[in-house]
Amino acid sequence: MAERELESADGAGQNDLILIAEAWLAAEPDADIGEELAALIVAARAGDVDALADRFAGSLQFGTAGLRAAVAAGSMRMNRLVVRQAAAGLGRWLLDAEASGDIVDVTDRGVVIAHDARRKSDLFADDTARVLAAMGIRTMLLPGVQPTPVLAWSITGIGAAAGVVVTASHNPPADNGYKVYLETGSQIVSPIDTDIAERIAGFDPLTVELAPADHPLIERLDDGWVDRYLEFVPSVRLRPDVAGVPVAYTAMHGVGGAVVLRAFEAAGLPAPHVVAEQQEPDGTFPTVSFPNPEESGAMDLLLAEAQACDAKVALANDPDADRLGVAIPQPDGSWRRLSGDEIGWLFADYILANTAGDDRLVVTTLVSSSLLARMAEAAGVHSEETFTGFKWIGKIATERPDLRLVLGYEQALGYLVAPRPLDKDGITAAVLMAEIAAVAESEGQTLQDRLDEIAQRFGRYVTAELSVKMPPADGAAWVASVEADPPTEVGGRAVVSVQTYPEANLVRLMLDGGIRLQIRPSGTEPKVKLYGEAVDLDPAELEALLETVTHGVRHHE
Repeated sequence: MAERELESADGAGQNDLILIAEAWLAAEPDADIGEELAALIVAARAGDVDALADRFAGSLQFGTAGLRAAVAAGSMRMNRLVVRQAAAGLGRWLLDAEASGDIVDVTDRGVVIAHDARRKSDLFADDTARVLAAMGIRTMLLPGVQPTPVLAWSITGIGAAAGVVVTASHNPPADNGYKVYLETGSQIVSPIDTDIAERIAGFDPLTVELAPADHPLIERLDDGWVDRYLEFVPSVRLRPDVAGVPVAYTAMHGVGGAVVLRAFEAAGLPAPHVVAEQQEPDGTFPTVSFPNPEESGAMDLLLAEAQACDAKVALANDPDADRLGVAIPQPDGSWRRLSGDEIGWLFADYILANTAGDDRLVVTTLVSSSLLARMAEAAGVHSEETFTGFKWIGKIATERPDLRLVLGYEQALGYLVAPRPLDKDGITAAVLMAEIAAVAESEGQTLQDRLDEIAQRFGRYVTAELSVKMPPADGAAWVASVEADPPTEVGGRAVVSVQTYPEANLVRLMLDGGIRLQIRPSGTEPKVKLYGEAVDLDPAELEALLETVTHGVRHHE
């Protein structure tokens, strides 16, 4: 219904749009969303149809990152009607997988569900449970707000057939999202996303059946699985004999704060010095406009706390605690925020030095630094490179049961330093990074000294990133045009090879001097992302090369 094309903003097209919106309004369960939609309908009747048309321009697309959009009225936004339709599509896919034998005992093993503290997250989680229960699928709701790693970890512990977490991770405050996990505790990958999307499209979002909230197939769990996760946390420590050092930490208004404090205690580390203003969950994110540790300024309060408590390392989780940002002190007393790759190098250097076995495996993504492969080779360890997105790292781990994954990381602050879950975990990563800082201190070093030693051994790897905002279709078209007609030189440096990765929509340009430039459309935001890497090159030159690649598209804009 919401996908009907509207040929114009007046006449029959406008009337059709209003009729669609009125049908959604009649089904809308939330008063605030209903009031918003009613106001848009009134405006459309008065001739101002653009806002309403935008809300019903199609259907919010379900991909490998699930759903993600602003919480608002309409088929292109996150609301309870859209979530109910998504849950029904997921339920149908699970039942079909059970019928085909791809997933056994779906109805009995069920789906475990968790949510963060964003607007309507609790309602989206409850509605998911009620939709699945109405389809005969057992559902288990984790209590209160929970970090995404706890949800992912509990899937395999419970033995559930799948998992759902309602979160928009590090997106802006207005957004919410919906992620689906497989029975392995890893996120879905293609073509499963397409299969679920096809089933979602088969349901009318206005008429999805709901079971009552007290249905016997809906189980509301206690804190037991959080406790079990915390019992597991100490196992990530590789040098538990080393005492901790002062650590500064921020939960960034997310749901990781309480669990991180308990995790440090369980791991035998002193409690971190927390940013009090950001410790409690708050979906409005009052102190950060963009709650992402990668964003400039997002860690300012953390750095102030780190300086005040003379910390040896500053740690930041994103709002659902599956990512980890890190900042370290410098010799002049200032603090420097590390790139995602630098954090990955610190983990790799430490883990490879403190583990043993020729069955060890490290995995990273195409757009992350190639240094990990060199470090693995030097240590006699297997390494793999996979597509962008942590779900692919989880997939590699499941496909190589003969190997033992000791580190998976992506440069977008995603790290897995434990056997499970097969997804990024900013909590166990925080514990291990605190240990690395403590071991460095015990050896008379800083974390900057550790990075300098890595550079002495392998060369000083330099990375850079750049994003260009544009509609998704335009971004995909631009990347396709670069693939079809790649440049022969960039910034005066010859392009010596071009590689394409269709599954990742990624183009890799290798320039003389071993410089690597990569381009891909974002999977979750309306932008194209560019990545550069070089060894012993001026960072400003690498950034200039990325800017040169974007010159044509920026000029077109």
